[in-house]
Amino acid sequence: MLALTGRPARAIGPGSKFRFGQLQLGTGASWNPRPSALRRVGWEIEKRTSIDVELEPAVVSPTSDTLHETPFLYLAGERELELPSSAGIENLRRFLTFGGFLLIDSAEGSTDGAFDGSVRKLMSAVFPATGAQKSLELVAPDHVVYKSFYLLDKPLGRLAIQPAMEAVVRDGRLVAVYIANDLGGAWSRDDFGNYDFRCEPGGERQRELAFRMGVNLVMYALCLDYKADQVHVPFILKRRRWKPDDGAATPTSKPPVKP
Repeated sequence: MLALTGRPARAIGPGSKFRFGQLQLGTGASWNPRPSALRRVGWEIEKRTSIDVELEPAVVSPTSDTLHETPFLYLAGERELELPSSAGIENLRRFLTFGGFLLIDSAEGSTDGAFDGSVRKLMSAVFPATGAQKSLELVAPDHVVYKSFYLLDKPLGRLAIQPAMEAVVRDGRLVAVYIANDLGGAWSRDDFGNYDFRCEPGGERQRELAFRMGVNLVMYALCLDYKADQVHVPFILKRRRWKPDDGAATPTSKPPVKP
């Protein structure tokens, strides 16, 4: 007869927390232009949702052994990127094909600068265009990513220079999203609680929408079985309920008697 021995349960704990993986391409400060951004948006995600967040991001490279331990990758930049080796390109392709998600966030302040050009080269290398399938395509404003938690219609950040996000779409799933409006610039905050940058032109309302976009992206990445017609079922049901405190009568099974 085999003896049963106790062992610690590890399903709940630090290993079960959501953690951003910050993708490092090249060296120098250009790979991390908004150092506090992920910690700050991670704190907001934990506060606003039921997701437990490890606030310190994990820095990974395309060839890291730990690449697949952080299913949500964040790549930021403000100048030309150093593209990965062929092995790194293949690793990124496998990561994204088998369920990973990549958010590319431009701090460049331009829609046609060096960083933008590097992003397009990177995505073309990872997912070459084939026939009607583009490497990057515009995401419609009614896509489920804009409804996964908050109701949004555009990807605002520190700036509002690009009215739409672009994405690599495979089998109906956004596997990589590219936003040119500097989400990290809206999220960044110093040790004294002051935001590092002004949001233009919409001010603090625009900053709030940037945080909401971050929450939506994480919710979308973690809930891959969302369907566009299911996201708002609880909201619709709630709207259909009677509210006795708004002056309406409590419904009954019989129609009201006419006077």
